[in-house]
Amino acid sequence: MAPSNASSASTVEESTMPETDLSAVNDILEQHEYDQTELIAILLNVQDALGFLPPPALTHISEQLSVPLTEIYGIATFYTQFRLTPPGRHKFTVCTGTACHVRGAVQVVEEFERRLCICSGETTPDLEYGLETVNCVGACAIGPLVIVDDEYHGEMTTMKVPILLRRLERARAEVSE
Repeated sequence: MAPSNASSASTVEESTMPETDLSAVNDILEQHEYDQTELIAILLNVQDALGFLPPPALTHISEQLSVPLTEIYGIATFYTQFRLTPPGRHKFTVCTGTACHVRGAVQVVEEFERRLCICSGETTPDLEYGLETVNCVGACAIGPLVIVDDEYHGEMTTMKVPILLRRLERARAEVSE
């Protein structure tokens, strides 16, 4: 697992966070026989079940395993695989590998951050959009690359960012009509 370079500051207000069902957490703890040495696997399983690692789940894990909450948060913030905020309905993933980087990926990330008012690794307060970066997706020939949900968009520029956002907003408006 790769160390996380981004801070894990949450922009999601407590009132928008879904209520945590600890029964799923209990099932996972039982599967791992409440073994402290399986903490990372437990956290991964909880995240798979809940979509992220909500504070009540982390507190419950801490209590059940007798592991300090600070240690659990240390692990959850160190590894990039872990999310402390709910994922957005739409996920923007920007490749920042070498080929994408030299072609302007950093500016593309900054444009998403500016337009969405979040930093990489965060989710908008309405839980509509999430933004993350990855080191390489292996599509260097078409970089910078942005993956919107599961759709690849190559040769991305800062000028194309608002186009992607408008397209998602139009689709969102059509669904709500």
